This record gives sequence, structure tokens and C-alpha cells, in this order.
Amino acid sequence: MTIDASRAPGLTPAALRRLTEGGRGPRVLDVRTPGEFRTVHIPGSYNVPLDTLREHRAELLDHLDEDVVLVCRSGARASQAGGALAEAGMPHLRVLEGGMTAWEASGAPVNRGEARWDLERQVRLVAGAVVLVTGVAGLLVPGVHLIGTAIGAGLTFAALSNTCAMGMMLSKLPYNRGPRTDIRTVVASLRDRS
Repeated sequence: MTIDASRAPGLTPAALRRLTEGGRGPRVLDVRTPGEFRTVHIPGSYNVPLDTLREHRAELLDHLDEDVVLVCRSGARASQAGGALAEAGMPHLRVLEGGMTAWEASGAPVNRGEARWDLERQVRLVAGAVVLVTGVAGLLVPGVHLIGTAIGAGLTFAALSNTCAMGMMLSKLPYNRGPRTDIRTVVASLRDRS
């Protein structure tokens, strides 16, 4: 059964802020990398990176109630996480509209850690550098410029499919991983809040 994760209802930063200020707001699952989460996150949110969520979705489902909001940088990974949880049987999910970018822009409270580049910025740097270097090298070595063409094709596919292979590869780097998210710790935290 295929579920269209893009149809998960959105929740504006203002609406989420009202819910969280009321005491027992929804469970907020942040699906960004641990490195991104450590840089900035919504107070009280749980870091469950997208890959971890996909791998342990059935286990997580046992400890989530119906009020869950998924968060990432802009909404794309949160929508993918929504699809994974919906396929596992969780029908009531919401995605924070505009992600952490919109949350911060609205002036909502955040917990801040050490500043680091977000994944999208890293993708732009790597893709741009590869295209620049292969374009210049192509002046000396025929055919090398085609590597830049392949990167362009990959970025076009990433935009059309709302996925990013380069971003997934970069998320595996130690800089982005940070301390590994321990699913047992997340589940215990979810259980304690119940």
C-alpha cells in the first residue's frame, strides 16, 4: 500500500507554539541528523533521525499517541518520515510547515548548541565544488566536465523526487552524525512522558 506522505496535514509554527505552551502539547519528533539537532531544536522534541525512524518505526509506534508532529529543516524529510509511520499504521500525523527554518523565523523558542552547517548547505557546497572543479579541469582533460553534468542530473532528480542521495551520503559523515541516537533511550523517554 502506497501512502502519499505529502498529504499529511501541516501545522503552522504559531499553532504548534500554542499547543506546546499549553503544557501537554503533541510529541515532536525531529528527524534531522543528530548534528543538526544539536545545533538547534525545539525544546522538548525527540531526535529520531529519518534512517533510525524508518528502521525502528514499528517499535516507535508502540510508544506514540495520536498527537505527533514531525520536524526537519524545511519539511521534506518530515514528510518522508510521515510516510514511513503511516505505512506502519499511524494515521494521525502532522508536519511542521516550513520546518525549523519557519519555527526560528517565527521567533519561537529553541535550544541552541554548537553552530554547524545544515545538510542542505553542505549539499550546495559539495555539488558546486564538484561542478566548478570538473568544469575547469574539463578545459584541460576532455570529458571530465561530464562529471558536473552528472551532478546536475542528480540534483534535478533530487528536486523532482524530493529525495537527495548526496544529502543521505553526507548525513553519514561524523560531522553530521554526532552522538548516535539510541532508540532505547528515545523509547524510554517517550514511555516516561506517557
